[in-house]
Amino acid sequence: MERTEQITARALSLVGQDRYKLVMLVSKRADQLSNGAEPLIKADKNKQKFTDIALLEIAEGKVKLESITDL
Repeated sequence: MERTEQITARALSLVGQDRYKLVMLVSKRADQLSNGAEPLIKADKNKQKFTDIALLEIAEGKVKLESITDL
């Protein structure tokens, strides 16, 4: 299983190494998940934190800055 540091590094590379953008993107996506949005990856919303799911979705390229409209 991939470590959180590795997942974060992959996600950071997809947002131009901008930690602020990554934090905002994880926050907005985790909020969407907590409000009923379905995960875009294979994940169990009852066993994983929304922020962990959001970070993995970003690292896998499933969620992009452009897809979160209210940033």
